[in-house]
Amino acid sequence: MEQTIAFLARNERGTKMKEEKKKGNFEDLKVWKEGCDLAVEIYRVTRKGDLSRDYGLRDQMAKAAVSIPSNIAEGKERETVPELIRYLYIAKGSAGELRTHIHIAYRIDYLEEARFQELRHRIELLSKKIASFIKTLRKRD
Repeated sequence: MEQTIAFLARNERGTKMKEEKKKGNFEDLKVWKEGCDLAVEIYRVTRKGDLSRDYGLRDQMAKAAVSIPSNIAEGKERETVPELIRYLYIAKGSAGELRTHIHIAYRIDYLEEARFQELRHRIELLSKKIASFIKTLRKRD
């Protein structure tokens, strides 16, 4: 169970502001776990067929996929709610980038429709979960 510790800090103008430190590991976050699972799946998909030989698109897909859980982890490790939110938005942006890549891969016949739909759905669902997490964190702030 994650605990929150409130403390006062000063911003660049010297004004006191409330910050929160989060206890718990990023490995405990469901969105991080799902992001890792998605990245592994993208690596599996990009090892096969024509996509495996399109180094540019393959590498961009892998980088975007890895960026999702990596940014979630980085935000969590910074230990403040504003920083976590900032990095969750970056992770959400990477999910959008990955969705674009799979659309392109599908349109140039690197992905079959069923595989494309499955990946698109997973990425959209993860993006919605990240957005929901951001909303929850903002309510607490």
